Amino acid sequence: MSLSAILDARLGAALGAVVGESVDPAVRRSQRAHFQADGALSAARRVGRAPRDVAAAVLAHDDLADLCVTAEVAGPGFINLTIRDDVLSTMAGAMSGDGRLGVAATDSPETVVVDYSGPNAAKEMHVGHLRSTIIGDSIVRVLDWLGHRVIRQNHVGDWGTPFGMLIEHLVDTDDTGRSMGDLSEFYREARRKFDGDDDFRDRSRRRVVALQSGDERTRQLWRALVDRSVAYFDDVYTRLGVRLTDADILGESGYHDQLEPVAGELERLGLLRESDGAQCVFPSGFTNRDGEPLPLIVRKGDGGYGYDTTDLAAIRYRIHDLKATRLLYVVGSPQREHFQMVFRTAREAGWLTDGVRVEHVGFGSMLGADGKMLRTRAGRTVRLTELLDEAVERAAATQRVSDHSVARAVGIGAVKYADLSTDRLRDYTFDYDRMLAFEGNSGPYLQYAHARIQSIFRRAGPDAEPGPIRVTEQAERELVLTLLAWPDVVVELGDTLEPHRLCTYLYGLATAFTGFFERCPVLRAEPEVRASRLALCALTARVLVLGLDLLGIEAPPRM
Repeated sequence: MSLSAILDARLGAALGAVVGESVDPAVRRSQRAHFQADGALSAARRVGRAPRDVAAAVLAHDDLADLCVTAEVAGPGFINLTIRDDVLSTMAGAMSGDGRLGVAATDSPETVVVDYSGPNAAKEMHVGHLRSTIIGDSIVRVLDWLGHRVIRQNHVGDWGTPFGMLIEHLVDTDDTGRSMGDLSEFYREARRKFDGDDDFRDRSRRRVVALQSGDERTRQLWRALVDRSVAYFDDVYTRLGVRLTDADILGESGYHDQLEPVAGELERLGLLRESDGAQCVFPSGFTNRDGEPLPLIVRKGDGGYGYDTTDLAAIRYRIHDLKATRLLYVVGSPQREHFQMVFRTAREAGWLTDGVRVEHVGFGSMLGADGKMLRTRAGRTVRLTELLDEAVERAAATQRVSDHSVARAVGIGAVKYADLSTDRLRDYTFDYDRMLAFEGNSGPYLQYAHARIQSIFRRAGPDAEPGPIRVTEQAERELVLTLLAWPDVVVELGDTLEPHRLCTYLYGLATAFTGFFERCPVLRAEPEVRASRLALCALTARVLVLGLDLLGIEAPPRM
């Protein structure tokens, strides 16, 4: 158990004994002591007693003397707790000796399907894909590390009407050798022809029918477009350092053969209704501004299928075939209502049962300095590769970066950290200068803290051995208290899926280490103290490396 969990359990039991019912002791860190418990205030209201009397009775029942040097009633009924140095030393030593840093793998592993990234084939990835990709990657890393069976799903847009247009343009131009950058222009050329040429538009629609019916030549051309796109996606994912691979791609095309069975099942269940010639489901609880029910279009008037049906086929497949017990859709917040309708329909169809949790992991937008969607000076959407290239170039130009590999780690890490350190539901302003700063809550600051620790060990020499941890100084106490909070942070992250809380913790840890480094000499200390402080340095480095890795960020040993 973590230190806060131990305090929670002890004070919770004492409160229960005093008031005769279960009460949350509400233990938290405090500036007035190491911890403060507020539970006596709410307990007092329940039983009609003075809060200070309840708090005093709690400490009379369990004085926590084996954990605390002082435990006292303060203010209107708070309980202030200051932990003993020997307890801090013992718990830090135990954490240091644990390969998992005090966090056991879950004994109730779930099968978690995480849907994230989802770019469109035949288009370059832009900044809009960044958030889903790196938030999803961090969630995957955390859940995997906690011991769950994680299945990554990259729901690539690789099917439907746009591909009829693209394939027909490919037939017209007889050019299958374009680069991915050229493919984006290729897409724009096809779109212009589709919008302005009636004959081309008719041929494109017929090409969609040929694609969906399995015409061999059409499928070959489609495959060439998709393969070129997948190779490009692989390059971007490698540069970003995310875990997605080709094996994780199950795009819209992968559900093509399931669309008719899904429609048929919904029809047999009595969930389909005709609306303007289309077959729709109207999940309960969703209406437009006029109070009219909102539909998901399952089968279009021409007999075709769209993304509503594909999303229904996907959730059905993930529950029935992948045996998911938890489903996570890492998709922008504007899609919230759509996914809530898909989830409701899946529940009404009996696919989504009480044994399966499903969550839309929404996120806000990346904005430019003008408060609008981030764009180039020419007004077009920023390509993701351009953004990453500039971040690396700017990192290389700073005086604290030694070579290209470090510049890449710092530049890419800065972009990721700036995104992940923001509450994912909020919009945020993209700012190279702020994200690449070596001060404040930034990726480079955390990377530099780790590199500083590695420099201590290089100066200490190969024979330097960390020893038993002995906490005696205030800066050591603050560092250890922060280290001991690690298990609570990472376990909670598996439930909340809020990476910014991990970033906040890591920044606090780096700040505590800086205070320790400035106030507690390591290499110039007496041998026993030196060994203890080297152990604290080593433990801090391990937590920083693991925490950054769970965010998908490298921790270079040198800067």
